Amino acid sequence: MTENSQSSLFREYGHPRYWGTWCLLGLLYSIAHLPLSWQRGLGRLFGSLGYYLMPSRRHIASVNLALCFPDLSEDERRALLKQCFHDNAIGYFEAASAWFTPAERFRPITDAVGLEHFEKALNAGKGVILFGGHFSVLDLSGALFDLYGKAASMQRDHDNPLFNAVMTRSRAKFCHPIIGKDDLRALMKILRNGDVIWYATDQDYGRKGCVFAPFFGVPAATLTTSARIAAKTGAALVPFSCFRLPNGRYQLNFEPALDNYPSGDDVIDATRTNAALERAVRRYPSQYLWMHRRFKTEPDGTRNRRYKRA
Repeated sequence: MTENSQSSLFREYGHPRYWGTWCLLGLLYSIAHLPLSWQRGLGRLFGSLGYYLMPSRRHIASVNLALCFPDLSEDERRALLKQCFHDNAIGYFEAASAWFTPAERFRPITDAVGLEHFEKALNAGKGVILFGGHFSVLDLSGALFDLYGKAASMQRDHDNPLFNAVMTRSRAKFCHPIIGKDDLRALMKILRNGDVIWYATDQDYGRKGCVFAPFFGVPAATLTTSARIAAKTGAALVPFSCFRLPNGRYQLNFEPALDNYPSGDDVIDATRTNAALERAVRRYPSQYLWMHRRFKTEPDGTRNRRYKRA
């Protein structure tokens, strides 16, 4: 953020009730400017603390991993669970880096695989839906994609007004523009102009506007919005993912646009997009956000049954 925008925030959110948030933002700002190796070390430390201090999130992730990786032993799933907390904590610091430092910092350690698939879809002139999921590198992936192209993104606002203001202004550096989570009209306008949006349907919003399609073999309530948007705009849907590699580099991955999408059958379309997301998750499963209740809605209308503690 510029000095003017920081001064504006101070004037608007100078009340003592925001002092704790200012301290948190100051900590994130400081960590964002540390060497990346230090950030990852701190992420592993905070991730270990989170594993023990956040039992409800640990339980949710444990249930999800048991559903999606039944062939793993209990010890293997526990090790994966701990790594999930490490990777997602690192992701918070990577998000801070995306917010508070230039994306050019990452250019020497970023690779784009399959970029030609994205460019081919974009050159068709009908817009591109970058279909992704909620991985630990979510915010950073937006900044890294900005090194290669421009995309708009939808955002669910944070409950804390100060944190939300900083998040929105920071993301605006690499998201063009940021759209409210329910503003489908603005989203379709962007696509009709031949531009790009990032979109994900991998969270459970209940039965409304959803069909049940397999995700790791488990029926999951899956939004049909991406198929409806593609049908109305003619936009191509390009599966997109981003990972932190073991060697310290970052990799953007673009798959070929889905052909015959949408097909007119919501279940078939949702099954295909879930399969694309599953392929990405299986590459680095610990970098996926397993801490949300992906399977809280079941086909019989039951909710949260799987996540109830014995």
